[in-house]
Amino acid sequence: MKHIPFPLTITLPKEVLSIASILHEHNHEAYVVGGCVRDILIGREPKDWDITTNANPDQLVKLFPHSHYDNTYGTVKVVNDTALNDNLRVVEVTTFRTESGYSDNRRPDNVSFSSRLEDDLARRDFTINALALPLNVYVSHETLQTDITTSVSREIIIDLYGGMTDLEQGTIRTVGNPKERFDEDALRLMRAIRFASQLSFVIEQETLEALTEYHDRLETIAKERIQTEFSLLLLSDNPSFGLETARRTGLLQHIAPELLEGVGMEQNQAHAFTVWEHLLRTLQAAADRKWGLELRLAALFHDVGKPATREWNKAKHQWTFYGHDVIGAKMTKMILKRLVYPLHTIDTVTRLVRWHMFFSDTETVTLSAVRRLVRNVGEENIKDLLKLRRADRIGTGRPKEEPYRFRKFASMVDEALRSPTSVAMLAIKGSDLIETFHVKPGPVIGQILSILLEEVLDDPTRNTREYLLDRTAFHMKHTPEELSILARAGKDRLLKEEEEALKVVRSKHRVE
Repeated sequence: MKHIPFPLTITLPKEVLSIASILHEHNHEAYVVGGCVRDILIGREPKDWDITTNANPDQLVKLFPHSHYDNTYGTVKVVNDTALNDNLRVVEVTTFRTESGYSDNRRPDNVSFSSRLEDDLARRDFTINALALPLNVYVSHETLQTDITTSVSREIIIDLYGGMTDLEQGTIRTVGNPKERFDEDALRLMRAIRFASQLSFVIEQETLEALTEYHDRLETIAKERIQTEFSLLLLSDNPSFGLETARRTGLLQHIAPELLEGVGMEQNQAHAFTVWEHLLRTLQAAADRKWGLELRLAALFHDVGKPATREWNKAKHQWTFYGHDVIGAKMTKMILKRLVYPLHTIDTVTRLVRWHMFFSDTETVTLSAVRRLVRNVGEENIKDLLKLRRADRIGTGRPKEEPYRFRKFASMVDEALRSPTSVAMLAIKGSDLIETFHVKPGPVIGQILSILLEEVLDDPTRNTREYLLDRTAFHMKHTPEELSILARAGKDRLLKEEEEALKVVRSKHRVE
């Protein structure tokens, strides 16, 4: 239990006070409401400052020239171009309202504006988001140009549903009947788990039971909205708790059902945990280090291909998962596409999953192999790949995060980065080939550069203009067909690896 230390010292931004002041001058009420008040009370800096008022949208647009109103929910966006804080450039001001009829489990069929704050708080999702702080008592003409620091007593907070008690007790509870709240907007199922993960709160029993009973309603929600909540959950301090709750309540099957295949699945002697437990621990290791979303996604999905590739090795008396990195990358790409993640995110995460099994035995691995790894995963992703390996190791239960071999491999990566790892880093460019050998732009240029890169990956000292032009002269003697074969040599090696991995899976499932 966390006691809120009233009287509480808070800072109210001038942008918010300015809006409240104008509303007050025209005899309208003004309150900051919802997550903003919640964050203030638990000592977090609010990400958004939302104001609610009895002024209707038409009145708001007249009062605030730099505003626009383009929705049916009574929300007017007031723009402040001079705000230094990006979170205050646009402040949403919403008219008190009531909502009714949620035929699609997403949006209200009917919205009615109200003159009562009580009506507005009654439509909120959770008690901790149904708190309001009146602004009228803090505004005056003198406060328009500066933030103010003031104290707030417990009595001034408007709390009709026990939100402050739930904050202090660390509880997620719906406003009123949880089944009705989840019926109104099924995304609240995800939000309950997300808030629990972000705040390290527990979900109240009746709310949890309704969440479990209504989990299939999540199918009515657009994947884009689910993705937003899923990302916020992953970016929380305790994503492993949130995902385990999603699994136990049935929500996970509507987000990434592929992960469920690893629940209870034992691994080999190198792993102390099941596939599912290992994924959660790897993700949590990334979260504990405050790493970004793409790394957390890769941590969660890096072994998603293991169930599809699991086979018992009689000779070794253990389970094997040959090719799970290749299969996992394909599965990850499919999952992230389904959740409508941006293409850049999909590409980055898929690359990290695909190459997370890189060979790191520094006794035998060569710099040439390391340079090819950098080429495959991308120079911009190689350091994240090393981080993923660290999290993966922690997720197995191994106490030592960075053994000597790992540090040595990281050193080899730094050394490899000093050498060319892409065509763009060669000492000559396509324009040099066109000018020197009088060839027209076309496939031949790209093919020759790819061939030269393979040579330079083997020996970076070859990356000189003189050597590369000399080799170009030699390769220009090849026919277009021969050039095509040589250029594809490196790509063919990768394709062969992936085909071999796919054969393992196809054979297991007795398909071709």
